[in-house]
Amino acid sequence: MAAQISYRRIYEDASPQDGQRVLVDRVWPRGMTKEAAHLDEWLREVAPSTGLRQWYGHDPERFAEFRRRYLAELRDADHREAVGHLRELAAHDALTLLTATRDVDHSQAAVLAEWLAKRKH
Repeated sequence: MAAQISYRRIYEDASPQDGQRVLVDRVWPRGMTKEAAHLDEWLREVAPSTGLRQWYGHDPERFAEFRRRYLAELRDADHREAVGHLRELAAHDALTLLTATRDVDHSQAAVLAEWLAKRKH
């Protein structure tokens, strides 16, 4: 049985069902201490590029284009190692991708979770 891949805000309380907790933001969340985050890893390298993140600005009307551009970034050499690492984590345990974004359904965490779920074996 494949492990579960989910995503949510880092500000929500940790749960035993989270499995591996990985922050997928490039910037550390405001007001969050490392202790309160209960992270297993902070994987900045899998986050969208600064240029893409700034262009998107969390505007839901730009989400489809953001998703397309981000998926293209995930296929480039700069992201290859981080993506491989996430795939490895997802193959062995439940994986929760964390973000500080308020609208998690329109975030890189949502895109990553869907993308990883389609590609794991």
